[in-house]
Amino acid sequence: MAPPRPSKYSDVVSKKATASDPAKVEAEAQFDGLFVLRTSMKLAALAIVLRYRNLLAVERSFQAAKALLATRPVFHRTDGAIRGHIFCTFLALVLRKELLDRLAARGTTLPEWQQIIDDLADLSTVEVEQSGRRALLRTAPRGSIDPICRAVGVALPPVFQEMPSNEMQPDAP
Repeated sequence: MAPPRPSKYSDVVSKKATASDPAKVEAEAQFDGLFVLRTSMKLAALAIVLRYRNLLAVERSFQAAKALLATRPVFHRTDGAIRGHIFCTFLALVLRKELLDRLAARGTTLPEWQQIIDDLADLSTVEVEQSGRRALLRTAPRGSIDPICRAVGVALPPVFQEMPSNEMQPDAP
């Protein structure tokens, strides 16, 4: 068994144990809430801090986008693919915000994002054929779909939509 190693805040007290050192913990506490930025940029300290905070806000936004939009990790081989991925993620965030803003402007109770995703995924059509006639049948929309459609000005297709038959039609005289 390897002997215990001291950490930044502890000391070895025997061959088998370490103990925290209150003096080390207290000395380090003076830096709680502070951070240090080191850069080669020729900017004022305040400008550097503001740029760093903007970077953190962008990173948090992308993390939120990937969680909210349920994107999987994507590995890119080219700069163009990276730019395209960032653009698509940003566009998705903009569209999500626009949708939520439109719902809020209409006084709609904002549903959870996952509920919207689930409701949209549940919406589908199926093609049926019987006795030579074809039709598209649409599922009934769940709760969040109608307010979303109204907010974005889109109408769902009809529940029943007859389709042209596959049979060859004789040419009209």
